[in-house]
Amino acid sequence: MSLKLVSWNVNGIRAVMNKDAFVPFVQKEKPDILCLQETKAMKGQAEIDLPEYEEIWNSAERKGYSGTAIFTKVKPQSITFDIPGVKAGFLEDSFGDTLMEGRVITMEFEKYFVVTVYTPNAKRGLERLEYRHKKWDPLFLAYMRDLEKKKPVIMCGDFNVAHEEIDLARPKDNVNNAGFTPEEREGADKIVAAGFVDTFRHLYPDTPDAYTWWSHFAKARERNVGWRIDYFFVSEKLKGNIEEAFIRPNVMGSDHCPVGVVMKM
Repeated sequence: MSLKLVSWNVNGIRAVMNKDAFVPFVQKEKPDILCLQETKAMKGQAEIDLPEYEEIWNSAERKGYSGTAIFTKVKPQSITFDIPGVKAGFLEDSFGDTLMEGRVITMEFEKYFVVTVYTPNAKRGLERLEYRHKKWDPLFLAYMRDLEKKKPVIMCGDFNVAHEEIDLARPKDNVNNAGFTPEEREGADKIVAAGFVDTFRHLYPDTPDAYTWWSHFAKARERNVGWRIDYFFVSEKLKGNIEEAFIRPNVMGSDHCPVGVVMKM
C-alpha cells in the first residue's frame, strides 16, 4: 500500500481559502495525510469542505498566529500536541512560549508516527537564534528520537533552515542571515546524523533550484530566487520505503509551496 503525505506552510489558512487555492489543491493532489503549518486560525474559523478527512488542529493561544493542523484519511491510534514532558517555562523567551503556539502535532499509527512541526524562526536580526540553537532544535530532536524508540517516524513541516548551499539560490549572500546561519544548519546536520533521511535529497541529491519558499520582494518567486526550508525526514528504517518525493512550486496561495512524499507502508 502506498501512503501519500503532503506538507504545506499555508501562511494563513483563511487567506488561502479566500484565494480559492486550498480545497482545489487538496482535491487534485489527493493526499492520504495533509500537514499544515502557520494556519493562523482556530478550527471552525475557515469553512473547509473536505468531508473525507478528519481534521486535527493545534492552534496558538495568540489569535492569528502560528498553529498547525493535520487533515487525515487514515485514522490515528492517538494524537499528541506540542512536545510532551517539557518543564513549564523552559521554552519561553521575550517573544513568547513556543509550547503555546501550536507548533507540533504527533499522530501515532500501528507501524509509524507522523509528526508535523512549525519551527520557530530565528528572526531577521537573529534575536531568537540562540534560543533556537540551544533549546528548540535539541529538544525537538530528542523528542523525535524518543518516538523512534517505539516505532519509525515520518516528520515534516517548515524547519526554517536551508540545510546545504544547494538548498537556496544565493548561499554566499546569506551565510549569516536567518535560515542559513551555521547554528541553524547544525540543527539540520544533527537531524541527519541521528539517522533521519531527507527524502527529497535522498532521491535527488544533486537537483538544483528546488525551493519551497520565496520572499515577497523583487519578484523572487517569478525568478525562482528561493529557499528549500520545508522537508520530509523519515527514520533510516523507512529509507527503502520512499517511492517518491516532490515539491509543487506551481501551487500558489502562500509564500511557501507544498512538498510531499509517497511511502510504501
